[in-house]
Amino acid sequence: MRVYVPTTLPGLAAAYKAGELGPGTGSGSGPLDAFAVTPALREWYVSDDIEELEYAALSRAAQGSLRLLAADPQAARRRVVIAVDVPEGAAAADPDRGLDTSSLGAVRIARPVPFAKVAAVHVDADDAEADVAAAAAALGAADLGDDDAQFTVDGAEDHELLWYATQEVPNIVGGNG
Repeated sequence: MRVYVPTTLPGLAAAYKAGELGPGTGSGSGPLDAFAVTPALREWYVSDDIEELEYAALSRAAQGSLRLLAADPQAARRRVVIAVDVPEGAAAADPDRGLDTSSLGAVRIARPVPFAKVAAVHVDADDAEADVAAAAAALGAADLGDDDAQFTVDGAEDHELLWYATQEVPNIVGGNG
């Protein structure tokens, strides 16, 4: 099963250095939060095209990365999503949240995942930094219903995340490790 883990460049560097994604590697202190093609995401997105559904899960993870950036003003203003392959059943959706749009595609992984299971890394290009920084700064106001702030947050989504092979991670994290 492919899952998409939102993180930051320092989080990516920590996971790479630790050799695993999980608590203490830049992705939080509890279970690993991620996004995947869940039954609720399928129902909401109304598509049978797995590529479209995976793109939707990736987009949800990019939004999660933006939230991590808003909480970490020291991190480079680039969204980062790690695509990981985990065994079926390793990622669990919260059935109590159902079609809550804020949790569509959200899953939790209880155990650390070896970095060797990473399929790819998705990162904003350098030219996205200004829009991502503005979006991270506006996120709180957008959450409170400010339409102008939401417009700014949506501006970050105009940037497509770039795809990188796992062999490129040392070059991506550079001085962040």
